[in-house]
Amino acid sequence: MTRLLEDTSEPSFISPIATLIWEVFIAFIISYLIITFIIQNTKIDGYSMEPTLRHKDAIIINKFIYYFKNPQYGDIIVFPYQKDPSKKYIKRIIGLPGEVIDIKEGAIYINGHPLQEPYITKSWKTKGNITYPFTIPKNHYFVLGDNRDHSSDSRFYDVGTIEKSKIFGKAWIRIWPLKSIRKL
Repeated sequence: MTRLLEDTSEPSFISPIATLIWEVFIAFIISYLIITFIIQNTKIDGYSMEPTLRHKDAIIINKFIYYFKNPQYGDIIVFPYQKDPSKKYIKRIIGLPGEVIDIKEGAIYINGHPLQEPYITKSWKTKGNITYPFTIPKNHYFVLGDNRDHSSDSRFYDVGTIEKSKIFGKAWIRIWPLKSIRKL
């Protein structure tokens, strides 16, 4: 005769609690990896990229794109300010490694050819404090803010050109304000 054993143990709450803790831990690890290596959100602090990006706009930064391809003209990048790496700057790439930049009368010339900039909405005069013509070093990028008269960028020694390895990521999507959501 087969005798069935009765389960006389009381229900255990440890197993559901352990499962919940494990799931929260896994979610935390996945979130950490995404924020560290793939994307991150940030808020624009300042006016140097107006009208493209405005003070307090929220954006998502694509942090892994430059593992697969090189930065291109017009990319809006985030990088650390060299005098205080805890501060992040956001600017537009207008010059690639090895190119010669010249600024004359509010116009930019790359290798002797005028740069077409449809995103610039007003004239500007600030040349900065570097000597022109300027040759961009290997693995470096020349960046400018879209609001040229109110931007610290590659025209100034304290920012200089940006080494590829120092680029934090590419501005990918504006997510705030809601009426202005768009890919950058």
